[in-house]
Amino acid sequence: MTSAIARLNDFGQSPWLDNLTRGMARGGELARLVADDGIRGVTSNPSIFEKAMASGDDYDAELAELTRGGATIEEVYWALAVGDVSTAADVLRPTHDRLGGADGFVSLEVSPDIAGDTTATVAQVAELAGRVDRPNLMVKIPATEAGLPAIQEGVAAGLNINITLIFALGRYDAVVEAYLRGLERRVEAGLPVDAMHSVASFFVSRVDTETDKRLPEGHPLRGRAAVANAKIAYQHFLEHFRGPRWEALAAHGATLQRPLWASTSTKNPAYSPTLYVDTLIGENTINTLAPPSVEALRAGQGHQEAGSILDGVDDARAVLDGLAEAGVSYDDVTATLEHDGVAAFSRAFHDCLDSLAKRAAELTS
Repeated sequence: MTSAIARLNDFGQSPWLDNLTRGMARGGELARLVADDGIRGVTSNPSIFEKAMASGDDYDAELAELTRGGATIEEVYWALAVGDVSTAADVLRPTHDRLGGADGFVSLEVSPDIAGDTTATVAQVAELAGRVDRPNLMVKIPATEAGLPAIQEGVAAGLNINITLIFALGRYDAVVEAYLRGLERRVEAGLPVDAMHSVASFFVSRVDTETDKRLPEGHPLRGRAAVANAKIAYQHFLEHFRGPRWEALAAHGATLQRPLWASTSTKNPAYSPTLYVDTLIGENTINTLAPPSVEALRAGQGHQEAGSILDGVDDARAVLDGLAEAGVSYDDVTATLEHDGVAAFSRAFHDCLDSLAKRAAELTS
């Protein structure tokens, strides 16, 4: 029987894995997920690497070697992360090739410490792309104000870009604009755009987590804002990628910047573990599945149908309008989530550095 995860591909949605460890990439687990469950991509971030690098002994030999060679702990982190992403990219390369370069990507995120620095972000995007040197790498840039021009520069440079930490519809519109302008700059310069790909990672579950905190117990909008936000974002996607401006780029072979639903495991145990999968299935989208979502889908939980993201769009608009009527500011919610998201990744990044430094001291003492 076809895996419920693999079936998402039949509905026009690519399932990606929101997890990466050295053991998974090298030990065959990732390859099995690709073969058995139709996984077509992998995302990573500082939180994922912190969990991977701080546990077990998979990194000990390289950590000790790099430390003895004089590498700083931050240099060690990037060497380990680049290595894992490169290995994962190699596992997914046959998928990438089979699909003509349209999928099979692995994402590596820039340092959260430079989320407010456009120049530093542009430089690190180029550096990471050069170090991994795989056609199926996507470099992740946060959708902060400073990140927007870096997105355009990365696209204009011909790189695959994953824009992360998108919460607000207005910010999503700005992300799409950065992508389109980057493509237009390449076309104006006579450069190709047909082999480049980008995704816009719209975070989902955290919207419910934040809005639920601001709504009274039992309020009818609790647990509904996240799906509503994503459904309206998909409507924006449909609007952005049609009409004369897009058609002019498509004529040169430009590819859609697919919406990617991130943070789709439910944080509230009262909600279905597949809530943010079942409701957000749409063509030309991606859902990044954390391990709990993978297990829930394998267990046959939920109900997946094609085009579910197109259901109840008017109701989704009413939900977002209803937040204001309930005294919840959408702008404040999304601004808070962006700030907290960058801060959380920064904490994870530095926790990882601290863990690596402690382990390096143990190994080299």
